[in-house]
Amino acid sequence: MKISYNWLKSLINTEIDPQLLSKLLTDTGLEVEALDEISTVKGGLKGIVTGKVVSCKKHPNADKLSLTKVDIGNAELLNIVCGAPNVAEGQNVLVATLGAVLFINDNELIIKRTKIRGEDSEGMICAEDELGLGTSHEGIMVLPEDVPVGIKASEYFNIENDWVFEIGLTPNRADATSHLGVARDIFAALKNNNILSETEKDKIRLNCKENESLTQKSDNSILTEVEILDKEACKRYTGITIKNVIVKESPSWLKNKLKFIGLKPINNIVDISNYILFHLGQPLHIFDADRIAGRKIIVQKFNYGFDFTTLDGAIQKMSPDDLMICDTEKPLCIAGVYGGLNSGITQNTSNIFIESAYFNPVSIRKTAKRLGLKTDSSFRFERGTDPNMTDKALIQAANMISELAGGIICSPIIDVYPEKINPFKINFDFSYFDKIAGKMIDRNVIKNILKTLDISIENESEDALQLSVPPFRVDVTRPCDIAEEVLRIYGYNNIEIPNRLNASLSYHTIPEREKILDTLSNFLSSRSYNEIMCNSLSKSDYYEKLNYFDKNHCVRIINPLSKELEIMRQTLLFSALETVALNNNHKTLNFKLFELGKTYHKKEGDGLNKYKEEYHLSLIQTGQKENETWKNSKSTYDFYSLKADVNDVLLRIGIKPESMNTKECTGTYFQHGLSYYSGENVTVTFGKIDAKLLSFFDIKAEVYFADFNCDMLISLTSKISHTFKPVSKYPKMRRDLALLIDEKINFNEIEKLAKDLKSPILKGIGLFDIYKGDKIEKGKKSYAVSFDFVSYEKTLTDEEVDKVMQKLIKLYSEKLGAVIR
Repeated sequence: MKISYNWLKSLINTEIDPQLLSKLLTDTGLEVEALDEISTVKGGLKGIVTGKVVSCKKHPNADKLSLTKVDIGNAELLNIVCGAPNVAEGQNVLVATLGAVLFINDNELIIKRTKIRGEDSEGMICAEDELGLGTSHEGIMVLPEDVPVGIKASEYFNIENDWVFEIGLTPNRADATSHLGVARDIFAALKNNNILSETEKDKIRLNCKENESLTQKSDNSILTEVEILDKEACKRYTGITIKNVIVKESPSWLKNKLKFIGLKPINNIVDISNYILFHLGQPLHIFDADRIAGRKIIVQKFNYGFDFTTLDGAIQKMSPDDLMICDTEKPLCIAGVYGGLNSGITQNTSNIFIESAYFNPVSIRKTAKRLGLKTDSSFRFERGTDPNMTDKALIQAANMISELAGGIICSPIIDVYPEKINPFKINFDFSYFDKIAGKMIDRNVIKNILKTLDISIENESEDALQLSVPPFRVDVTRPCDIAEEVLRIYGYNNIEIPNRLNASLSYHTIPEREKILDTLSNFLSSRSYNEIMCNSLSKSDYYEKLNYFDKNHCVRIINPLSKELEIMRQTLLFSALETVALNNNHKTLNFKLFELGKTYHKKEGDGLNKYKEEYHLSLIQTGQKENETWKNSKSTYDFYSLKADVNDVLLRIGIKPESMNTKECTGTYFQHGLSYYSGENVTVTFGKIDAKLLSFFDIKAEVYFADFNCDMLISLTSKISHTFKPVSKYPKMRRDLALLIDEKINFNEIEKLAKDLKSPILKGIGLFDIYKGDKIEKGKKSYAVSFDFVSYEKTLTDEEVDKVMQKLIKLYSEKLGAVIR
């Protein structure tokens, strides 16, 4: 947003340097992204002075050039070679002196001492197009005879110069979308810092015609009635009718103000509405009163869609949610966004109706976004304007039109204000502010800052203030907002950095969530996994076309950017498969990936209770374990490589896999897989992805996937007590058994029976061979099982180990029907 320095000075009587003001604005939260000096003529005619041609003769070496001597008021005359056909002795001219910069056809020309065809030239006699004062290049610009020699051209032509601030306005600062809003911040900052002396501070005033009244009384010859049918979308509507206006070019002062901030002047009526918009921040809309059927304005929404042609000739598709300004027969404009083609003013307009309203920001924002229309009016309405400014802006506009367009005010101010918008009431505690600020600021300073920001103190005590915040400060509704207002005016740079750092002991819930997640992330990275971070938004097709997850549990986005981003993901699986497909398409075939992220679910309940978030960890393996070399055989990832990593993840955070209940996955997206349970809750599910699902993502390789419920992992770690146990200094002993058992028996049953024996010296059980074949009877298999024994107290004897082994053999024979081979 562009702000004019001269315009600001008309609102606040200060001569503060623009560079210093730029810093001040940035410090108060209105970041100045650029500061440019501009003029009504590009370059401001710097280095251009009036002069008199004392002599003029032909150039000895060029027929079309002349040698002149020009008096510019200095002791010596300037020798200037001139090519203009109309140059003559005795003329008063404009001279570009050495060092001056001319802007010709958007190119810079710096005037330097030079030789032209062997003759010295110490300047340039200028034509009007070379100075930006016109378009003619037929000859030099000749001034009247009475023009003094040596005066600055900028003074002679009354060139206006200004500084323009380019402010990067944040969305919350709706109050600063005008020169008045910016001036209010400058006023507060200058009053409450050390830039000015106390005497200068006392002279600072904020000048605004907020109490201006109509300069002429209405004659009531043309009346326009206003009716608001949608009082939620339109909170206040004011208007006034003016007759006999003359639509013409605006005066120079008004055109220059608009040009300096980047606006193109159109005519006096439109320029006045733009002036009010950037002066007070209140958008106006001006109708041709003779085009308002029934002399009545109706503010309403329609219960059906229709086509509407805007001022630019475009046809917009209106919906029942769009607020319209209508007469008794037709819509006239899109409220707060864009005017209509058949209700705007033209060169033939004589009678006008001025609208100044306050619209619901949400309503305007939705309409502007849906239609893709961004205007200066919608920019302000959708952020929130001042409901108490509508009548003040209307009066100022009416008076200006009366003065600059010769109009006669022919109606009183129509003000429809169904329910007054009251100021925000905030209790502001000083101790809370001290905690936020990190410094105790004098209470009188705080109160002065609030007063200069138009925040009223209704009641005060030693410890707190009862504040009333005007409605134009839509971003100030809480004590923390008040604290921010005080600090930005007081100056964050005035908050000293303390010489010492105070800290307190922090008691965290054990286990620390982030610490466990970091541990898992570091562990997996050390195991050659690469971390991925995927979008939490997903395609609806994954849940509607694939039947792996209940689509009724999906959390849907109300206004999605696209169909690819309209569902909050229920699982990390689909984003993992998208990553695999992308890498495979780029010929990256061998990798291990992991992701830590949230999943989102809808459940039974009301309000926020019907939504649930879970934190999950996913592992993905695909391709070969190692890159192919001359000494490595092809070894691909499989179910058992994934299971080993799943078990290692659990062990890394102190959870023993054997303590989990195990169940085979059926009817899921796994071709085959396992689930680990803690009680009835699934802790991790892992396995080989079904080929049908892989084909949906056009993946031809095998993919192995694991899904951990991190919330469950963290809950389990809180139940684990960790104690240190040294490594035994005594030797380990091993015994092996070959067990002939039924095919239905698995290793888990063998391991469980051994652990149920609860022998203090039995420390490990392992399966190192499986045999099935014609050398044993049908329906049987042979397991080769190892048993490790160790004591922390002594060296074990064969008798002690054999005693345990006999118990194991008896158990396996009785419980499993095992035969020792």
